[in-house]
Amino acid sequence: MNRTELLKILKDVSLLKITPEEAYRRLQHLPYEDLKIARIDHHRELLSGIPEVIFAKGKAPDEVVTIARNIFKRHGRFLITKATKEIHKRLRIKGARFYERSGAIVAGNPSDKIGDVLILTAGTSDIGVAEEAKVTAEFLGSHVETLYDIGIAGLHRVVEHLDRFKKARAIIVIAGMEGALPSVVAALTDKPVIGVPTSSGYGMSLGGIAALLGMLNSCVPGVAVMNIDNGFGAACLAHRINILKR
Repeated sequence: MNRTELLKILKDVSLLKITPEEAYRRLQHLPYEDLKIARIDHHRELLSGIPEVIFAKGKAPDEVVTIARNIFKRHGRFLITKATKEIHKRLRIKGARFYERSGAIVAGNPSDKIGDVLILTAGTSDIGVAEEAKVTAEFLGSHVETLYDIGIAGLHRVVEHLDRFKKARAIIVIAGMEGALPSVVAALTDKPVIGVPTSSGYGMSLGGIAALLGMLNSCVPGVAVMNIDNGFGAACLAHRINILKR
């Protein structure tokens, strides 16, 4: 439940459109609903602006499906990350879309997107993480555009987009290998830059640790850094930055 939904219920009670008993029925699962296998936090969006999202990895497919169906029943939308094609098939929810490259499943995106979140990747191998970020930010209500494969191996590919950087409210920069692209972008714009290291790269990239350390040690001040492959976390931060002007 979000602020708009709660205010509508209260207004409907005051206008006698619904009874107090009906309002209670709609609110009875705040702040959470106990399914035994999980406690769904229906109150989270009201408190933080970010609804509860289902992390599928490590959960049995039936558990993910049960949680998703209950969220969908209450809110008409949900987002699942790190999911599989099997989970998507078992959901049987009309309109639920599966993004195979990132493992995201989404249902019920808001029709109106606001602001401007820009997502960049250093290479094509980073697109899976970028897709998770894009799906998440759009699910939260941000307008998103992407620029892929503009890594520093060809620096001219970066500088030709300087005008586009100026228009964005927040920029997510996703890179593996040595993870240098967020520093380069942050040196060329005054917009908030969120770096996401990915696990792509050869042996001594250590599954993304080299890129993570590179971003954390950026000599450009003010670069935010997410965990390895965490496109979801980057999207949540970018969305919060994006809506500050709302």
